[in-house]
Amino acid sequence: MMMRIRSLAGPMALALVLAGCSGAEPKPAAGSKGTVNIDVHGWVGYEAQEAVIAYLLEHELGYKVQTRKNMAEADSWPGFATGKVDVIVENWGHEDLKKEYIEQKKVALSAGLTGNKGVIGWYVPEWMVKKYPDITDWRNLNKYAHLFRTAKSENVGQVLDGDPSFVTNDEKIIRNLGLDFKVVYSGSEDALIKAAEDATKNTKPLLMYFYEPQWLFTKVKLVKVNLPAYAIGCDNDPAKVACDYPPYLLDKIVSTKFAQTGGKAYDLIRNFSWTNDNQNTVANDIVNGKMKPEEAAKKWVEENKIVWKDWIPR
Repeated sequence: MMMRIRSLAGPMALALVLAGCSGAEPKPAAGSKGTVNIDVHGWVGYEAQEAVIAYLLEHELGYKVQTRKNMAEADSWPGFATGKVDVIVENWGHEDLKKEYIEQKKVALSAGLTGNKGVIGWYVPEWMVKKYPDITDWRNLNKYAHLFRTAKSENVGQVLDGDPSFVTNDEKIIRNLGLDFKVVYSGSEDALIKAAEDATKNTKPLLMYFYEPQWLFTKVKLVKVNLPAYAIGCDNDPAKVACDYPPYLLDKIVSTKFAQTGGKAYDLIRNFSWTNDNQNTVANDIVNGKMKPEEAAKKWVEENKIVWKDWIPR
């Protein structure tokens, strides 16, 4: 876009002249409008969160939001260095990526917690717990392994996982706990949800990797299996992990450049904080209400000003 500059005077003119002489580009002023690049990862809770943030950026602050859809989590982080990514709105741990891109390369930083409490674990349909009351103790899983056999798991039980790029220790947990099971990847969150709905409706055995926040828990009754309790450090060595997943305090990751020049857009993202119930409400409207993400976001924003009004920078 070409701009006609009528006149410049005083310190600003001097600053621009000096910048031109040095070859450096002047930084945009804090709060200036522009484009915010947000990657969208492959689960509906993330999509719901991104939609609300994008709606507020566009309709309350006047920014444009550009997204890359269905990105694998690990594939987004290199974008902080290249300028392709300004924001990851919901990060689940990834201490290895934080070490590389935040501590070592210094091209990203955490913009604070989302407010969501993340839980990852193994789940079975509630009907199985009623029929087999001790099935939620991992020590009894081998006794019931035959119930979970499928064509893909062959002669052992199946643990159904989602996308292989999701945070998972399941293959190592199975090996290190000596369980007669095999991880089978369904490929997506949608496939996990369909499996859970089918297992509940048709009383089919299912042992699955799943997580909260997730709208499905408002529709389908699932019970978490008790793996060996998580203790700090029990998962430090991925090859030896034999414990449950840690509780996750989910956070937002932004590029260092965006934190420095993003103005009010960065302030909004830093201020953003909501609950699992908030996220599940928007996600439920997207999935079960058949609403487009921007429509579900608009509905939530219109009904919850008391929640988001303090996110908007003054």
